Amino acid sequence: MEIQETKLKNVLLIKPFIHEDFRGEYLETYNEKDYSEMIKKYTGQDVKFVQDNFSTSFKNVLRGFHGDPETWKLISCDFGRIYVVIVNCDESSPEFGKWASFSLSEKNRMQLLVPPKHGTAHLVISDSAMFRYKQSTYYDPKVLKQFTYRYDDPRFNVWWPIKNPILSERDDLKN
Repeated sequence: MEIQETKLKNVLLIKPFIHEDFRGEYLETYNEKDYSEMIKKYTGQDVKFVQDNFSTSFKNVLRGFHGDPETWKLISCDFGRIYVVIVNCDESSPEFGKWASFSLSEKNRMQLLVPPKHGTAHLVISDSAMFRYKQSTYYDPKVLKQFTYRYDDPRFNVWWPIKNPILSERDDLKN
């Protein structure tokens, strides 16, 4: 796999090795040993993923910013294409509000490692898409102190390739 550090500390862009031949393609999307070693090397953290989640959405649906103070995520797009934005949501950090955007798709097979205290949001660019993420904690909204920020929060000044996205009630918070 190829690893690229981003402008956000501990956010990594990962390109898994893809074997292609006349039959199609084969790729390994996760190997606990290899990913554990890679994460430790680049972040200094021991991370173990315990749960996989998927969400499917249609074109122009925008989900997020969501996160919590404990969970690491490994995200990818298994079908379709999404525009992903990761933002530092640690209000005690001097890097609060710093963000980076990425295009993930079934064609580029890129993955993003996202540390705790960072919000993830994504916009579906294709007709539909499947967003997949592994997480290092079990989902329990009663235990995890989740946060949500509106996609157009003026503190972040994120550029989106859409003016009027489709939002859930949770994501349609007013600033």
